Amino acid sequence: MFRFALLNLMISSALVFGVQPASAEHRLALVIGQSAYRSVPALPNPANDARAVTQMLTDSGFEVSTATDLSQNQMREQVSDFAGKVAASGADTVALVFYAGHGLQIDGENFLVPIDVDPKREADIPIQAVRLNDVLNTLTSVPSKMRILMLDACRNNPFPAINGSVGRGLAIVDAKTGSPNTFLSFSTSPGAEAEDGAGADSPYTAALLAAAKEPGLPIEETFKRVRLSVNKVTQGRQTPWDSSSLTEDFRFSGPPAAAGGSKPLPIKRTVEDWRRDLKGKPVEIAHDMIVADGTDAAYEAFVELYTQPPFAPQAREWLDRHRRLVAWNIAVITNTAAGYRGFLAQYPGGDLAATTRKLEERLRYRPNFTPAIVAGATPQNVALAAPTCPCNTQPPLLKKVDAPVKRVDPDPPRRTDRRPPRQVIETEEEVVVVRRPPSREYFEPMPAPSIGIGIGVGGFGGGGGNYGNGPIGQGRPRGAY
Repeated sequence: MFRFALLNLMISSALVFGVQPASAEHRLALVIGQSAYRSVPALPNPANDARAVTQMLTDSGFEVSTATDLSQNQMREQVSDFAGKVAASGADTVALVFYAGHGLQIDGENFLVPIDVDPKREADIPIQAVRLNDVLNTLTSVPSKMRILMLDACRNNPFPAINGSVGRGLAIVDAKTGSPNTFLSFSTSPGAEAEDGAGADSPYTAALLAAAKEPGLPIEETFKRVRLSVNKVTQGRQTPWDSSSLTEDFRFSGPPAAAGGSKPLPIKRTVEDWRRDLKGKPVEIAHDMIVADGTDAAYEAFVELYTQPPFAPQAREWLDRHRRLVAWNIAVITNTAAGYRGFLAQYPGGDLAATTRKLEERLRYRPNFTPAIVAGATPQNVALAAPTCPCNTQPPLLKKVDAPVKRVDPDPPRRTDRRPPRQVIETEEEVVVVRRPPSREYFEPMPAPSIGIGIGVGGFGGGGGNYGNGPIGQGRPRGAY
């Protein structure tokens, strides 16, 4: 009896104090480590990082798939298989991807680099590498509770053939734009490069392993600690960065968050708020506060209040680079010649200038369809502005109106000539030719269909399509539906 009581007590204690979260959610993870590059020097740490993160995630309740040294096809297969597992697991699944290896930005897009790439020119990277957006789109295409991507991929560009023509580090990816319930973490800030590290793991992975084991920390607090730790270890040379659109809480270890609770909205603090909080504090403490926060407002207030090295120059460099990368992201998203010229006018030098000029030049040969997208579009002005042939202009649809019913002979004579027969009335003075009046059945035009702003080429989108109405320009008789 005593043994059974002791066993029950041990089981209860394990359930209460266990490390793994007791949650109904299903956790799946894909871990990729790229070390053995073939055309450039190998990276020592990504394989180590993958093993260590696999163990950490397993301890956190994840079912982990781990793969190392993948070619392009193998990377795509791994991502596709992982998405299939997430889809089969159900909508209450937390899907996490950790990637360690090389990453590059080309024309404002981020690419994860397989081990078999061998680019001779910049245009080879989109063909030989894997777009980060493709990974994101694959994960968002299947139902899940949330998606977490951790990218230790901002190392230096190792390819001499393209090293001088592409931007440093990775471009900004905003999870709030098109990626709901997503958390993105980068090993350093946009436009900067991360260090592989001298230890068994990279500085980013080492900080992640330590912070994720802290019980009960929400994911945002976990990565605040990662930012601060990496910044200290690298003496300010590297500061991780993240973007979140999560609406629910997540914790790597410890008790789970309350089920069904919505995540409180973050409080947006102004520069003036940060001035009040930082004023009078020792520079080291003030610097730790802004690094953990990671916003422009915090850094701007810091550089106004503290001007001495080493912290002030580092903070100013971070702020200037982040503002430049935000402007670059806006120029890439809008993708207009005027937008690229505006970016060059504001930032004429730097590693993005050559790419900006190339993209602006490319747009000179792109047709301009913007006149068709105007405020207050009507069927008439959209048709006039359409970039296709005049057949885009659709006549108003016709609607048949009921006419009086006339009696018809059950067996009318067959006629080969469909014209109404002429009726001849003979008189003594003249011959009068009378033609029968046309049928009382007639058509009246329907109101023109409303067309929305989002009309596309050929009339798709908006409300102006011809769905279900037969050929364009034809009505259907009442009762023929």
